[in-house]
Amino acid sequence: MSDLTLLGQHSSFFTSPDDAKLEAFPNRSPQRAYTIVLDTHEFSSLCPVTGQPDSCHLTITYSPAEHCVETKSLKYYLAAYRNYPAFNEQIVNRILDDLIAAIHPAWMKIEGRFGARGGIQLTTIAEHQPENRPL
Repeated sequence: MSDLTLLGQHSSFFTSPDDAKLEAFPNRSPQRAYTIVLDTHEFSSLCPVTGQPDSCHLTITYSPAEHCVETKSLKYYLAAYRNYPAFNEQIVNRILDDLIAAIHPAWMKIEGRFGARGGIQLTTIAEHQPENRPL
């Protein structure tokens, strides 16, 4: 636990996900296959074309391998998107890539259900399915 730098500390939010740090701690039940679901209705980012805010219901579902994501670092990482201009599809795939790099999960799925624009609601789902994992 001494590797965790944000837990128990007051910190300022990051202005970009490039600056944020996802932290991890050891999976305390590596002998068991189980699923963790992290859910937020408060995710937001900026449209890179209009500069208007995009709101999103974001769900992260994963089966940990050796490490789990520390949730305060995840909160700060996700908050770093508030003023970050990117397309919805790009954001969901970036979050998946960053979490895979941070914790190397056995399996992971990111689902972003973005607020409707022009009467169309967009949902992007990206999944990490290693070849050796049974379905």
